[in-house]
Amino acid sequence: MHIIVGGTGQVGSAVARALIDRGEPITVVTRHADHAAGLTAAGAAVAVVDIRDVASLRDVFRTGSRAFLLNPPADPSGDTDAEERANVAAIIAALEGSGLQKLVAASTYGARAGERCGDLTVLHRFEEMLRAQPIPAAINRGAYYMSNWAGMLGPALASGTLPSFFPADLALPMVAPADLGEAAADRLLSPIDDIALKHVEGPGRYSPKDVADAISTAFDRPVEVEVIPREDWRATFLRFGFSQAGAASYACMTAAVVDGQISGPADPVRGRTSLRTFFDALAKSVS
Repeated sequence: MHIIVGGTGQVGSAVARALIDRGEPITVVTRHADHAAGLTAAGAAVAVVDIRDVASLRDVFRTGSRAFLLNPPADPSGDTDAEERANVAAIIAALEGSGLQKLVAASTYGARAGERCGDLTVLHRFEEMLRAQPIPAAINRGAYYMSNWAGMLGPALASGTLPSFFPADLALPMVAPADLGEAAADRLLSPIDDIALKHVEGPGRYSPKDVADAISTAFDRPVEVEVIPREDWRATFLRFGFSQAGAASYACMTAAVVDGQISGPADPVRGRTSLRTFFDALAKSVS
């Protein structure tokens, strides 16, 4: 049995479906059973657990042999770094005495030591804590999610402009959630000693202009990039409903990308989903 933490989000559900497609038994951990209805229909078991409830999460882990670990994103209206570090601490605590044989964890390109730089520093700490505990742990660092752009789809189609914190021509490593799911499933099913750090990205690198062009083609309407100046980043995050602490953390992550601090190896694990394919599929799903 595979235990999938964060199994109803974009990446977690992709891991779950990749395992289901391979005939593997899975249990999806979620706070809301209704969010897992599609996975339940596909054959997944569901455990309704708050990951901060260490004892209950450990009990779920004890029903499986391997687990996929993902730190769910915190509500941006709160202190995102503090909330996500508390999530990490609870997940690590629940591993003690769980009897699990192997872990696969989702991290991010550019993960680094430090404080108050969002996922870059939170997930680096997660990696360190996983390496310090006794269960073999494989870590997949994922590139920028193509699905992040989907949150801006409605305004982009309505206005014809795609807001971007990144320069229009800045080519970034990006990856579709489905490809992250396949990569994680591969490692959950691989030998226990397959624990080297790996990076996962799509078949090519893409710029915000490429995103706008892909949206234009998929939805048959013109969309152009509107770059948000660096001096307006924090104010923009605040308008989006972020707290002061959350806005500062996300601005820090954005600066790391724009300043070239986010990179991967020359030979990452390559997914098959191109940016165009991702948005074509998204257009079909909402039509």
